[in-house]
Parts: sequence; structure tokens; C-alpha cells
Amino acid sequence: MNTTRQTLMILVLTSIAVLSLLTGCKSNADAISTAGKMDKKVGIDAPGIEEIKAIAEEGFIYGLPIVMNYAVMNEFCIDKNSGQYKGPFNSMYNERQVFTYKDTAVVTPNSDTPYSMVWLDLRAEPMVISVPAVEKERYYSVQLIDGNTYNYGYIGSRSTGVEAGSYLVAGPGWKGKIPEGIDKVFRSSTPFGLTVFRTQLLNAEDMPNVQKVQDGYKAQPLSAFLKQPAPPAAPKIDFVPATTKGIKENFYAYLDAALEFVPETPENKEILARLARIGVGLGKTFDFKDLSLEHKAAVLVAMKEGDDKVKKYLSTGMKNINGWKVGALFGDSAFYNGDWLKRAAAAVGGIYGNDAVEAMYPMTRTDSTGETIDTSKHNYTITFQADQFPPVNAFWSVTMYDGKSQLLIKNPINRYLINSPMLPDMKRNADGSLTIYIQKDSPGTDKESNWLPAPNDTAYLVMRLYWPKTEKPSILPPGMGTWAPPGIVKLK
Repeated sequence: MNTTRQTLMILVLTSIAVLSLLTGCKSNADAISTAGKMDKKVGIDAPGIEEIKAIAEEGFIYGLPIVMNYAVMNEFCIDKNSGQYKGPFNSMYNERQVFTYKDTAVVTPNSDTPYSMVWLDLRAEPMVISVPAVEKERYYSVQLIDGNTYNYGYIGSRSTGVEAGSYLVAGPGWKGKIPEGIDKVFRSSTPFGLTVFRTQLLNAEDMPNVQKVQDGYKAQPLSAFLKQPAPPAAPKIDFVPATTKGIKENFYAYLDAALEFVPETPENKEILARLARIGVGLGKTFDFKDLSLEHKAAVLVAMKEGDDKVKKYLSTGMKNINGWKVGALFGDSAFYNGDWLKRAAAAVGGIYGNDAVEAMYPMTRTDSTGETIDTSKHNYTITFQADQFPPVNAFWSVTMYDGKSQLLIKNPINRYLINSPMLPDMKRNADGSLTIYIQKDSPGTDKESNWLPAPNDTAYLVMRLYWPKTEKPSILPPGMGTWAPPGIVKLK
């Protein structure tokens, strides 16, 4: 913490402490105080302010991906008036277009592949995901993500091939027999989870073909797959309402709600016990507005310092290659191995990202010299040499986002990215290289085919390499590969 910030923090805490003394408003009934009383009943000292702050900070980092996922789940399949609603649990939803600036529930949305999705409720019985045969030239993937934001399995071109198949997805604790006709079994660590289908769009006229593939995706209960009577339905849940915009203001209340659906495991047992000491977790009710002033101060400081650690990890926790941050942020439980900071950074960098073997995501906010990309003041370029295009088995893209919100930006040509399927319509340089123009205004009609529209502000760019090659040159292993993304150059 720098001196200026430290001084400011001391002044804030001092002011709050003085207010507390003057008004006599220290509460013994808030969630933290109540949890402290419970600790004393079992012979444990109630946490002091420093310990409260430490637990709240740790809980923020641990819980951020879980809370983000819970809020998206609310907007996608619980709140029909959210503006982002896709349908109820266990119901397949097909997006008949790529994401645009109007899609705001998920940060850094992919605009490469039309999405299909289904939020699975695995409480009553497993679900069966069936996929059609897909032509070899069209990349597709099915990513299984649980409430911990772990990628617990894949179906698709890379992982299972392009043949038709049916795959069983079971929740925690399921012990049934695997029936005939099932190609593979996947197990989620939570009863609710998102399954994301990405289907490659080859060109603007290709959407009807994508729709045919999407129509072949199917999600059904195991009983329906077996043509047997369904088991009793799971109890109805009155989910605590949550929105992506409300995460900052209601973080610990949302975490309370989300943790009801995150079973205890050896991996998270310790952090869940610590969170219970400040009144957060299963069976708890945490309401920030009811906290005493000193508890509010401790929690706010904890959130700020936790957020700073997440941002620092995104800035320094991956290898800097020509201004791009290159590393592996996404994976299953074993991949994270209890590294909550990496998991939180992954969610903030772009929640629901793929494992490195499925897709790599170089990301940047800076040009090749390390300066912040500010397209309100400067124009930029990125040039791929003729023999240095991203090495992939499927396809690659460069997507533009607003530097602050990490959302796609409205622009006059409705272009949010440049990808390899667009190459035939783009202009090459005399030596065969390709230059992309990164700026808020058109570079002129002669260069517009190579224009990536930028915000009138700072910018955030993400490169996507789908199914990256493993033979040289390759971006793999993450941060140590033989291929490097070219730097972004500021024009004079």
C-alpha cells in the first residue's frame, strides 16, 4: 500500500470510529457480531477487526467467481425481467446470432461463435447432453462449467471428435449406474452449472448452417433419455435475487446465497469455516446495511484490498509478451488446486473462459511499449507477418472491448472483432503481412476491411486462439511457447 493510500485509509477508519463513539451505534446484532457470539459459545474467541478484515478479504477473493456466476445465473434463467433472460433450467437456448454490445451479463463476451447454452439443475437426476455429427471443417465445443466456475469437462471437435454422441452429466453425490448409449460421464461439483456450446460461424451467410447444428444439440433428463418415468422433482427454490450490476454493493449477501449451492469439500472446507466466523455461508444471513460502522469499514477495506490483488494478478501474474498478457487462467479443480486468487483473476479477466488446450486468450490494455491503449487520443495498428499468423487447428480472432466495462462497443459498421475467416476479404501488404487498424474513426474506405473499431476511451483487446496447435510454432505451453503475439503499435 502506498503512503498516500495508507494515510487516506487511516483517515477513513478514524472518521468511522469517531462516528461510532459519538453516536453509540455499534451493533451487537449484525451478522458478524452474531457469528462472534456463536464462536464464544463453543469456546472460540470472536474475531477482532483485523481478523474480520482478513477473512472478508480472503472471502472476497474466494467468492468472486462464485458470486459472478450466481448473478449471471439469475439474469439468464431465473429473472424473466432481467433483460438477459435465456430460459428456465434444463432448457436449451440457442443464440441465433453472435453477441453484440447489447449483451451485458458476461464480461468480455465472445463474438466469434453463436452460443447455445443450458443451465443444468442436477438435483433430481443427471442430464444427458446429445450432439449431432458436425462437419470436420466447422469447429464446435461444449464446455461444462459448475458453480465453482471449474471447467469439469469438454465435448467437441478437439475433445471427443465430430461424430454424434450422448454424454451424461451428474451432480455431486449421484451413484447411479451408467446406462447403455452413453459415451462418457461428467461430474459437476455443484448441483447447478452452465453448459456452453460454441459453434463456428464461417461467414455472414453461414448462419443457417450454424442453426442446423444448433438444432441438433439436446439436453434431457436421464429418465427421458431412457424413456422411463421421471423421479420426484427437486424442491422449488426461492433464489435470492442478484444482478451483475449489484455485485459490488451486495457482494457478501450474494455470496451467502450462492454458497448454499456449493457443497463443502476438503479443498474449500477451511475457507468456508473462516467465512462462517463473520456470518457468511450456509444458513447465514449477511446484510451489509445492518453491520456496525467499524464492521462496515473493515469489510469495505477488505473488498478494496482483495480487488487490488485480483487486478495485480491480472497485470503481473502472467507473462508479458510484446505487451500481451499470456498465461493459463482457466481449468478444473485440480488446475486451480486451491489458488483462489488465480480463479478470481480468471473470472474478472473473462468469466467462463476455456482451458488452454481448448483456447488461449492473450489479453492487453497496453501497446508494445507498455503505455495504456487510449483510442480516444491515438490510432494503433497490429501487424501479423506472412508466416506468423496465430497457429491454430480451428481459428483465431482479435476482439475489441471498452477498457472500463470490458463489454463490446457500439460502432458504425457493427464489427466487434477481426478473425481468420475474414482473411479472404481483407487487404494484405505487399509482403503478405496483414495490418489491422485499431482506431475509433474509419481509416478510410481503402482500409476499412482491416478496421477494428475502437471506443472513444481506453481499450481492452483479447486475442482468441481456438484449439491451439501443439507442434512448433505454438503458443503452448502458456507463456513459454515458440509463437508470440505481435505488439500493438501507436501511430504518431
